[in-house]
Amino acid sequence: MNDSRIALERPATQHFFDRARARLSLEVPPALNDPSIEGARGDLDLNPEMWARAGVTATKPAAVLVPVVDRAEPTVLLTLRTAELASHAGQVAFPGGKIDPTDASPVAAALREAREETGLPPALIEPIGYLDLYLTFSGFRILPTVARVRPDFTLTLNPREVTETFEVPLQFLMTPGNHQRKVRDWNGMQREYYAIPFENRYIWGITAGILRNLYERVYAE
Repeated sequence: MNDSRIALERPATQHFFDRARARLSLEVPPALNDPSIEGARGDLDLNPEMWARAGVTATKPAAVLVPVVDRAEPTVLLTLRTAELASHAGQVAFPGGKIDPTDASPVAAALREAREETGLPPALIEPIGYLDLYLTFSGFRILPTVARVRPDFTLTLNPREVTETFEVPLQFLMTPGNHQRKVRDWNGMQREYYAIPFENRYIWGITAGILRNLYERVYAE
């Protein structure tokens, strides 16, 4: 979506939860479990014509939690993945992972993964709704769950998966002027992606793409 068509340059984050409840739902999209249905978003959002050239098929259902902490000025809780992980090592990420057969829903998977990675208690989390399905080069079909998180939590990190957690002001993340478009080489092809640098953190790729989708779903007119 072109930023010139986006009306809210500095959205009123104090109304975020009302807007999110009005615009999102917990209806699971059929495309989550059916690779023949195209996802609405993905690693090639900015270069959709490159999916065929990339030769990648996303088939593995996954879920992540987009935890918006209900502080006086809302924040988004993010993790820094350990350097030893097989994929996306050392990157900024949302809590989440593959949906297991025992998970009752994508929400249940997101809550379980958040608990396993960070110790965030499910009792403090209010799921609000899903963003668009996000397809990745690593083969996942990710369904992001936006949730309100009460701020009175104490985290216990799983050192095998998470090095640290940090919070970024929602206002900063939902300001489109902070959404940079970058270019990098991938298997000999030039592709564009979103990046949202914040202080000494570099939020990019899947995480930045999902945050961009959050902005477009909740604030864009």
